[in-house]
Amino acid sequence: MTFKDFFDRLRLPFREEKELYSSLYKVMGFYPNDISYYKTALTHKSSGQRNEKGKPLNNERLEFLGDAILDATVGHIVFEHFKGKREGFLTNTRSKLVSRESLGKLAEEMGLTDLIQSRAQSRSHNSYMAGNAFEALVGAIYLDQGYAAVMRFMKKRILAQMVNIDKVAYKEVNFKSKLLEWTQKNRVRMEFRMMKQSKDDKGSPIFGFVVVIEGVEGGKGQGYSKKEAQQIASKETLQRLRREPQFIDAIFHAKSDRTKMEEEPTMAAPNLEADKTDFIIPKQTSADWYSEFSETQSAEETPEKQPKKAKQSKKASTASDSSAVSAPAPDSSDDFDLSDITHNPEEQSREDIIAAAEAAAYTQ
Repeated sequence: MTFKDFFDRLRLPFREEKELYSSLYKVMGFYPNDISYYKTALTHKSSGQRNEKGKPLNNERLEFLGDAILDATVGHIVFEHFKGKREGFLTNTRSKLVSRESLGKLAEEMGLTDLIQSRAQSRSHNSYMAGNAFEALVGAIYLDQGYAAVMRFMKKRILAQMVNIDKVAYKEVNFKSKLLEWTQKNRVRMEFRMMKQSKDDKGSPIFGFVVVIEGVEGGKGQGYSKKEAQQIASKETLQRLRREPQFIDAIFHAKSDRTKMEEEPTMAAPNLEADKTDFIIPKQTSADWYSEFSETQSAEETPEKQPKKAKQSKKASTASDSSAVSAPAPDSSDDFDLSDITHNPEEQSREDIIAAAEAAAYTQ
């Protein structure tokens, strides 16, 4: 090994650090004091690096710290920028600014993703790597230069130059619509179930909703209107769908049980032919029909015909007494008995009836 090679080897770490210093200045707008914090912030766990004690070296701890600091600083900025706005509006605006998607886009625009040390395969499959690195960078700034430096970085570098805070705040992200779209594509049942309805100290109504998908409870939301509460509940549900595989498993397991029950027949199908001919009278023989017809006619005889029949019966009885032996038997071959069709010689005329009535009137 020549002296030149040895000298280049010694100079290489200094050259790498100098390049990192320069790159971080372009990203943050100031130079770091302790470069080690930033090296750790830019190291993903997939790189497999270890510290001098042999422990894994990655940015997960700084990511945790940066997440908390981001909530505080962005919350402070939003609070000062939107004076008089309600808590729900401020919370929603902060959530949009510090979401993983927003931070990931910022990291790409700033060139931060080019500084992350990781395996290429992990980078292509991890959509949150850039956003997590941004949070870790904020944690490194806080440890290196304090809370005031983080506030300056977020105000002057991020919100002043890269993000239109007013546009972000008033841009409506319809989480409910996105959730409905997901449930329809996957053919699962969803409802918004009201948990409570109350009032705050000033008398303003407060609504609480929970999302229920196939009987499985999802995200919950509370707001000053039903729409606001359902939006918050929908957003939390969408986050759970992305981060909790067991939540998705529970939903589709419940769907499988429901569809299985719906496919099983609960009872036999009704027989549509059973009552089809109930309105048809059963066929009768001529003898049965004539018997029923005769009985009906006897029951429906008029009052004026009944005395005549009684008189005929009396005459028949007298004849029977006088000539019981010599009376001929009726001919069974005759269909009808015509013996009652006779002429009555004693029938009175109209004038005789009137004269008899007048005589009876005068005698009384």
